Amino acid sequence: MKKLVIVGCGRLGSIVADAAAAGLLPEYELVGLFSRTAARAEALAERLAAKGIACRSCRTLDELLALGPDYLVEAASPAALRELALPTLAAGCSIVALSIGAFADDAFYAEAARTAAAHGARVHLASGATGGFDVLRTAALMGGATAEFFNEKGPNALKGTPVYDEALQQEARTVFTGTAAEAIAKFPTKVNVTVAAARASVGPAQMHVTMRSTPGFTGDTQRVEIRNGQVRAVVDVYSATPEIAAWSVVATLRQAVSPIVFG
Repeated sequence: MKKLVIVGCGRLGSIVADAAAAGLLPEYELVGLFSRTAARAEALAERLAAKGIACRSCRTLDELLALGPDYLVEAASPAALRELALPTLAAGCSIVALSIGAFADDAFYAEAARTAAAHGARVHLASGATGGFDVLRTAALMGGATAEFFNEKGPNALKGTPVYDEALQQEARTVFTGTAAEAIAKFPTKVNVTVAAARASVGPAQMHVTMRSTPGFTGDTQRVEIRNGQVRAVVDVYSATPEIAAWSVVATLRQAVSPIVFG
């Protein structure tokens, strides 16, 4: 039985916790929760207790790691992942990460890899709201690959970002073009999937990203295309809500302990 902890007790972290409580992660024991907002972790722990899951609400990362987890699910933010990744890996605990935008930084990505290797841990980059990492890795490995990522959002999803203005409520517009590294710098919490797809293929500085805002559109469209001399592959995913990201974590955790591995 693997010990599991969760950082980030909002919507996505709660879905992972509920999946564990529902028996969908039978190889894991959920032992701890940590959230920047302590009340969220406490409320989730109480809800799990009502389902018969004894799970500790922790006030610090050190307290969480003292539980001796084998896997930590990160469902918080790129900033949180940057803070927790190295100490978690140094404790010999593997990470299943959703805020993959943190790994657009080549130096941080390399340091996380070195720390994981030195302490017998792994970093699992969950597919989130995209997919096709297997074919992306394969096509890139063959050599000569180029890759592009297209994201479509409604204007309300862009509120609070540098590109938002009220005209977007009436006017379809391409609001960003650039690399995945540039995209995550401008939209720190909006385009983690672009960095995930880039890390699975050509890298954040080489993945070209286009973001479009469409009036009345809800959800997200994520489309990644990779080409080389022999292969052209397109992975096109529409999600009405962000919930697919949490379920991708559940799938990753199941794969990590499965005797049969896909991909």
